[in-house]
Amino acid sequence: MTTATAIVAGHALALRRSLPLPNSPGRPTSVSLSARSLPHSRQRMIVPVSPSPRPCRCRSISSESSTAASAAADTAEEEADPENTDVEEGEEVVDPQAEVCYLDPDADPEAIREWELDFCSRPILDARGKKVWELVVCDATLSLQFTRYFPNNAINSVTLRDALASVSEALGVPMPDRVRFFRSQMQTIITRACGELGVKAVPSRRCVSLLLWLEERYEAVYSRHPGFQAGTRPLLALENPFPTTLPENLFGDKWAFVQLPFSAVREEVESLERRYAFGAGLDLDLLGFELDDSTLVPGVAVESSRAKPLAAWMNGLEICAMEADTGRASLILSAGVSTRYIYSGYQKTPAATQEAEAWEAAKKACGGLHFLAIQENLNSDGCVGFWLLLDLPPPPV
Repeated sequence: MTTATAIVAGHALALRRSLPLPNSPGRPTSVSLSARSLPHSRQRMIVPVSPSPRPCRCRSISSESSTAASAAADTAEEEADPENTDVEEGEEVVDPQAEVCYLDPDADPEAIREWELDFCSRPILDARGKKVWELVVCDATLSLQFTRYFPNNAINSVTLRDALASVSEALGVPMPDRVRFFRSQMQTIITRACGELGVKAVPSRRCVSLLLWLEERYEAVYSRHPGFQAGTRPLLALENPFPTTLPENLFGDKWAFVQLPFSAVREEVESLERRYAFGAGLDLDLLGFELDDSTLVPGVAVESSRAKPLAAWMNGLEICAMEADTGRASLILSAGVSTRYIYSGYQKTPAATQEAEAWEAAKKACGGLHFLAIQENLNSDGCVGFWLLLDLPPPPV
């Protein structure tokens, strides 16, 4: 194995190893790896650290251990209080049949240029015994929130177009430049409706606020609706297709598993717009992340002699997650709503498998938080692109 110290925008990253990326057919690799093992004293293991959850407008994101502890505590409380009801003391009672039309009075309507949208059936039956559909719209900060129910015989692009126009009219906000959506099955209807309004429809799983809001609405709204059907599976489940070959323009030279202190991750996100031309962040406060500054967040650093063109191409992919697939001995890149690429393979050895498992464990301990950094050199003092990523389970609806 080779060792190196990668720098992401001035922050030293602890590397476990550098691995060659696949080259396009006919292009020889310029990277070779030494078979020499690292001395034990120099190896840096990725150790999962449990974050401290806190409330947020979506939900708190915590590690598996924190979630399990919380669930155990909830169970103990329920057993101690047999008269405990679904609605906790002090919890706001939500009318499950009411529709939402909200704009934060402190928000600047002109600044809300991107919406997140879901248009799908819910586990609720109407008076006809048919599934109710719902339009849910928000922005990344949840400053804008809108919901509307529809009968299942009124689902088309015209209905959606008119409903989206009514969001703008009801809340007094301009139509956005872009609308993100995460269900590939609705792409035709959503794209057509948005196109007629002059809005760009973007298939993307980077609808983090929307996904968490849907999870919250399932518990607070849908499950309390008189027509709720427990155990109903989502009509349009998220796809998880078999990963395909990486396009030639996305090849890098080599990559490495890396880690960055949470305090440095915050700095990267806060300075993203002024520091890099390419990349994307997440609202860590809204999402409820409260990790110790020293907690190491796992990531992948990619080196490329053509880093800027590579970052530009990656920027158009709507990257949502990276995954270490130990079964395939591959690094998997997920983008858009249903695209998965084999970003790179690696030699399947016990040491490599252990490293990949440790990286995945660290990601899970950080609530799914991880990142992708593109650099001209793994030893350079800055990035060309930086994407903060989040693994989320599919919504319950």
